[in-house]
Amino acid sequence: MLQSLPPVSDMMRNAGLEPKKQFGQNFLFDLNLTGRIARSVPDITTTNVVEIGPGPGGLTRALLMAGAMRVIAIEKDKTTEPILSKIADSADGRLSVIYADALKVDFTKLGITDYAICSNLPYNVGTELFINWLLRMAQGEPIKSMTLMFQREVAQRITAKPGDKQYGRLSVLTSLISDAKILFDVPNTAFVPRPKVQSAVIQVLPNVSKIKKLGDVRGLGAMTAKLFGQRRKMIRGIMPGIEWSQFGLTGTERAEELSPETFAQMAKILV
Repeated sequence: MLQSLPPVSDMMRNAGLEPKKQFGQNFLFDLNLTGRIARSVPDITTTNVVEIGPGPGGLTRALLMAGAMRVIAIEKDKTTEPILSKIADSADGRLSVIYADALKVDFTKLGITDYAICSNLPYNVGTELFINWLLRMAQGEPIKSMTLMFQREVAQRITAKPGDKQYGRLSVLTSLISDAKILFDVPNTAFVPRPKVQSAVIQVLPNVSKIKKLGDVRGLGAMTAKLFGQRRKMIRGIMPGIEWSQFGLTGTERAEELSPETFAQMAKILV
């Protein structure tokens, strides 16, 4: 039984494990917080949940105890195997662990028809993973929801609106593909080791009507990367030879001045 397992912190200590800086590991041991995150996953009792970077399994246990139909945990650091295997042994067959780099995993081959993603994302790859998932979501991959913990600054960039200081590429892609919101903040004191930054949990749900209006999603991803990669330059300087008036623009605008809808229109015609 999951309830009979020792606290995750004790299991780590007994296994002689510590968080690894090279994997961007900051572990969350607070049971109230891990439980709150797990319970935020929509329809969790009828949902397959993919978790990235479970580490010693604090959130993994919370997802299972919240009633997740199945949890597939993808972990790059195989030294956590002794702990995760004990959790799996107590999970009534509902936990599978894949030891691999999440950036290289083909999610369509996980053996599930649809899934939610829930994760305390490693700081060093969180943004890259998120953009990949957004683009997959827009291409029809059956991602039902994403409930993710980021640095608060990143969470604000994801949910920012045009005109906000944090508005950028993440905001544009998220806005055109999904509905996103910050659920709650998580203080840095909740982590081991304690990071210098505060964190926040966001939730992202696919918006089918928005996705249907999009053209080449990969092209949109490339265009936003190009323009926001030089965000202080005028767009005509980054992409010369464009008749900007067709988009109601002069070409003297900068990327941060363009609405998500303008980016979508540009991607349809220019990419």
